[in-house]
Amino acid sequence: MSDAEPHAESHDRSQEEAQAAERLERAVRAAEQALIEFEIAVETFRVEVENFSRLHHQRLGPMYSRLDELDALIAEALAARTGDPEDLRKAREARGLVQPMPGVEELFHGWIDSEGLSPEAAAMLTERPVQPPPRVRPSEEARRIYRELARKAHPDLAEEEAERERRGAFIVRVNAAYAAGDEEALRALAEEWEAGPPPPERRASRSEELYARLEWLAERKEMLAAVAAELESSAIGAMIKMAPEDPDGLLDEIAEQLLAQAAEKEARLAELVR
Repeated sequence: MSDAEPHAESHDRSQEEAQAAERLERAVRAAEQALIEFEIAVETFRVEVENFSRLHHQRLGPMYSRLDELDALIAEALAARTGDPEDLRKAREARGLVQPMPGVEELFHGWIDSEGLSPEAAAMLTERPVQPPPRVRPSEEARRIYRELARKAHPDLAEEEAERERRGAFIVRVNAAYAAGDEEALRALAEEWEAGPPPPERRASRSEELYARLEWLAERKEMLAAVAAELESSAIGAMIKMAPEDPDGLLDEIAEQLLAQAAEKEARLAELVR
């Protein structure tokens, strides 16, 4: 085999790799454009759902409230007539739907949780001063580890800016662990420092970068498809799908149905209170 043959083979491989990278480039660009169009379609539908939901609430919300009120009045009238405990229970439930009580968390705006009132909230309600948190006293071992780490990892010992930033971020974590008196965390930080900085990552080839880009685009499209499916399966999304060309007309149709239901309930209530 002559010296020219290995050179020719290497040249052919380089050409094949270049052609493969070019095909990948085209695939990535096509996938990017397809994803952009899909994102536009999903965002457009999301805005339609949001706008329709707002209109639905503005135009039909009062009607739904009126129907709830009529249901409560009917249940209360029936309970007053029969005195049956079950009817009384149903009346209370119906009235609760009309005037829902706020939850305890809403009343206290975050001052209460699963463990009860926070110390601040309890102090406000009882007019007692808030007690300061107990003072942390790090152990002798924690002090030793802290001083050793501070000497070894101090940012001023670095000669390059990147190393100075790494040391600064590490010392922030050391100070936080020491302030909390967390000896175990300080030990873990000492082990981390002794292990040294992570090795620099190998720079990916152009083909590897393109494959990674294609994978990301596929994952992004899958996520958007899930968002689109959730929008379409929602009550408002289903309404829009029923009348994509005239959603306002659908609102009018629903309003007529609600008015008819209200008329029936009003007639029923009139019979009960006669």
